[in-house]
Amino acid sequence: MKNINVEQLKTLSPELRAGDKVMLSGVVYTSRDAAHKRITELIEAGKPLPYDLDGAVIYYAGPTGTKEGMVIGSCGPTTSGRMDKFSPDFLDRGLAAMIGKGERSQEVIDAIIRNNAVYFCAIGGAGALACKCIKSCEVIAFEDLGCESVKRLCIEDFPLTVAIDCHGGNIFDNRKKYRRM
Repeated sequence: MKNINVEQLKTLSPELRAGDKVMLSGVVYTSRDAAHKRITELIEAGKPLPYDLDGAVIYYAGPTGTKEGMVIGSCGPTTSGRMDKFSPDFLDRGLAAMIGKGERSQEVIDAIIRNNAVYFCAIGGAGALACKCIKSCEVIAFEDLGCESVKRLCIEDFPLTVAIDCHGGNIFDNRKKYRRM
């Protein structure tokens, strides 16, 4: 198990290999389909983004409502493939990592390799447990999107698995092999 701070990802990503278990700490941003579309529109219009993509980590999540005494509601990963049409551009703009669940397209894999980035998988269905690693939550953009608004999360010891590394290692390759049988 490797303890990694978000600020270290750009430097440490070449050392990470598919299948590695990490505990990630630092600032990550939630963003899903609708927010990705709006961020892309801002890029195309030459307008400022809600956060700097360079060195950032995006968590594909739409947290549920916050209960009294909690920082955030259940906050599990959503299916990453829905963001695949946006991800290569975000990676080319410096995105360091993505957190979600499920396989990625070849275009995203190529962009991960090209940019020395990493794709982490979080445990699906364990959003109530994941929220315990989130120490603060602040809506920073697109509040009208509700649970899909962009949030700035401070996480501590968030358990993740390296799913796709910057060398092309991919934990989903074995699954693909067995599907062909």
